[in-house]
Amino acid sequence: MSNPTAAMLVIGDEILSGRTRDANMHFLALRLTEAGIDLREMRVVSDTPEAIQDAVRALSEAFTYVFTSGGIGPTHDDITADNIAAAFGVQINVRDDARAILQAHYDRSKMEMNASRLRMARIPEGATLIENPVSAAPGFILRNVHVMAGVPAIFEAMVASVLPSLTGGTPLTTRNLTIHRGEGDVAAPLADLAARYPMLGFGSYPFQRDGAYGTNVVIRGQDAAMVEAALADLADMAG
Repeated sequence: MSNPTAAMLVIGDEILSGRTRDANMHFLALRLTEAGIDLREMRVVSDTPEAIQDAVRALSEAFTYVFTSGGIGPTHDDITADNIAAAFGVQINVRDDARAILQAHYDRSKMEMNASRLRMARIPEGATLIENPVSAAPGFILRNVHVMAGVPAIFEAMVASVLPSLTGGTPLTTRNLTIHRGEGDVAAPLADLAARYPMLGFGSYPFQRDGAYGTNVVIRGQDAAMVEAALADLADMAG
């Protein structure tokens, strides 16, 4: 039986401009792999309504789960929540439970709940809140779309809070072998090996070290025993 599938949508001009390097894609990929959820696509879009809405609708229709990162803060350019709501044709307003979470947080911090901070309590109709143990402002789930903050520490905490509620599959088993020959030398026998194990994924990654060429070969699959058998055949092939 196939694993559930997922896509990630990173939202933000700062990512596309290179001002900010995204760390959340790597983190999410690792966590989903461990959970047996196959991450099939990662997409980055600008802070424009059309881009966000079009991407969210397309990914929601194509995959079991969608995870977004960025654009749910207190400033004027944090427009993700509004456009998730627009993508699915629902209203968005300040919600009492989200407001209460924020109010308690700012009371403890002796900070004012101003209009900008109240923006983070605006939640699309029908959404479920995602806990944020770092800075309180919640993310949310609407249909199969999980909307989370872009700050890595907060994103990671939100992922930890939602993963136990998701239906996973068989975790991916990964093994690798370093072969001290160039990629051109191993390409043909590796293709033969891949043909013998069509249910597995094979990747080759060449390197040069101290003037010598080598290739790291990675084998991936859901059947752990098959992966180990392929690894043994690869070792025999490599001599």
